[in-house]
Amino acid sequence: MITTALRTFHLGLRGVARHGLRSLLTSLGVLFGVASVIAMLAIGEGLSHDVQARIQAMGSNNILVRSLKPPESNAASAERSRMSVYGLTYDDAERIRQTLPNAQVVVPVRAIYQDARFLDRRSDARIVGTVPWFGDTNQFELESGRFVTEVDLDARAPVCVLGATVSRELFPLEESLGKLVKLGTQSFRVVGVMKPRQVLTGDDQGTIEDLSRDVYAPLTTVRSYWGEIIVKVSSGSREMEQVELHQLQVRIADLKRVEITAHVLREMLERTHKNKSDYEVVVPLSLLRDAEETKKDFNRVLGAIAGISLLIGGIGITNVMLATVTERTREIGIRRALGAKRRHIVWQFLVETVVLAGGGGVLGMALGWLICVLVPKLNEKLHPMPTQESYVLSFVISVVVGIVFGLYPAWRAATMDPVEALRHE
Repeated sequence: MITTALRTFHLGLRGVARHGLRSLLTSLGVLFGVASVIAMLAIGEGLSHDVQARIQAMGSNNILVRSLKPPESNAASAERSRMSVYGLTYDDAERIRQTLPNAQVVVPVRAIYQDARFLDRRSDARIVGTVPWFGDTNQFELESGRFVTEVDLDARAPVCVLGATVSRELFPLEESLGKLVKLGTQSFRVVGVMKPRQVLTGDDQGTIEDLSRDVYAPLTTVRSYWGEIIVKVSSGSREMEQVELHQLQVRIADLKRVEITAHVLREMLERTHKNKSDYEVVVPLSLLRDAEETKKDFNRVLGAIAGISLLIGGIGITNVMLATVTERTREIGIRRALGAKRRHIVWQFLVETVVLAGGGGVLGMALGWLICVLVPKLNEKLHPMPTQESYVLSFVISVVVGIVFGLYPAWRAATMDPVEALRHE
């Protein structure tokens, strides 16, 4: 029994090796199908991982409330000077702190756009006035030095922590700690430097915000130096905006209550802001779940595309094997005349199709791995993450394709009349 099986397997391998070039060309459909599956799944996994990492950087336990300029304030005005009052207030921060029992920490943030200067070097920066626990809430990491402290906050100290890009542009060849930099017209002493950081803004476009251009300072200092009124001058007109806080971050102790608390927070702000559309509530946990669902949908689409590719490869195998059966009709007749049974013929041709498809699958796995290695070199923004599951699944599918699409040619060969087969020229 074992000897017969080994002999059948040997005949199948010899049939594939007999026409090496044709066998290779036959396997190309499966090869490229498997390679595309591995490469696309790896790229999709890499993109999904990046998005989810950026969402997690926003904090799954956090709720972000941001000030928005209401639509009516965007209308063009012929007035040379006007005041727009909108956004979050210190009263909102205190009300959230006192009203929401699940609010573990409330982090107020105020942002001012100013030039950062040191000697003759300049960097476009956003000054972020905040509190000492801002870094912990956002899981920020320091490159060197320290963050803003409560002593700085109470004393309204003119100290700052530079983002990675700002530090590099102002101090390309020297240490920045302890240096005095100009933020606008004010002097600040550098007490720390942050590591590079990018996060999603949470908008519908999936915009990525680079926080490496932020400069962090005590909220009390920023409020004392720049107040709450922003003046914008353009084309001879002047526009003034009064915004107390640009963002509030609310950390919820219980992850299960984040979305419920966000709903309560929205209702509270609707009442206090009297349905004025001057804020938005972003829930990173909801964004994370949406990203996971998007990943699943993306994988389904890739699976369908890969299925079509492998279907085409399987059809190619069937076509070639049918031609092979015709070419080897006399050989089949001789084997039947010498005592081979139908199941032996079926196994012989199934071995050939499985070797063709499985071999194509192995070569496709190698090509898919090579694509994953080359993609980051061609596009630095893409970081494919091939998984063991994709390799195993691709190989198993290629073998299944060989079996499924080899059954009909094998059955046709096995059901030939031995006498007619022997007469075939």
